[in-house]
Amino acid sequence: MREFIYFSNNARTSGKFDASKLMEAGRLDIAIHVFINVFFLSHKIRDNTKLHLIFNGPPNPPQHLELFPDGRKTSGSIILSKKNVAGLIKKMLYKSRNDSKVEIEPGYTIEKKSLFKVIEELEEEGKEIYILDAKGKDVREIDFQDNSVLILADQDGFNKKELKKLKSLGQSVSVGKQTYFASQVITIVNNELDRQGIN
Repeated sequence: MREFIYFSNNARTSGKFDASKLMEAGRLDIAIHVFINVFFLSHKIRDNTKLHLIFNGPPNPPQHLELFPDGRKTSGSIILSKKNVAGLIKKMLYKSRNDSKVEIEPGYTIEKKSLFKVIEELEEEGKEIYILDAKGKDVREIDFQDNSVLILADQDGFNKKELKKLKSLGQSVSVGKQTYFASQVITIVNNELDRQGIN
């Protein structure tokens, strides 16, 4: 199973935001585009693909949203619409509890958990960690495994301390010299994984 982690230091950590003004909610518009490009193919939703959204903005960071539709459309939440994805994220953030992991519906959970705690737990599961970084090894030169986890951030990226720690935990990977939107990076990586036959 392939997994992605998208980290935002600015994304709202409460459901109290205007879904029609996502840029003002800590650039939740980027998170939504990432969501769409992680899961959607033409006329289907990807199997064996999980997304971790980690939001570190105000007022209640950190929030870890784990999304694993596994090819199914659960209760109508997952359709190819920015409005519906925004509604799902809003619902998940409203349901968050400080002291427990909450299942919103099958495959969708939320909990207070930091980026590095999530990565630590994935490492304990034997996952291979990759960090999307312009200075990394070309994505086309990587032999990915079925247990790959790819980490990327919003438009502000990781700070120097975070990036140094991330690079100590996994391999840096680059999609080329051009700077792409986070959602475009997801598409490039998904395509490479598809071409390598990774589930």
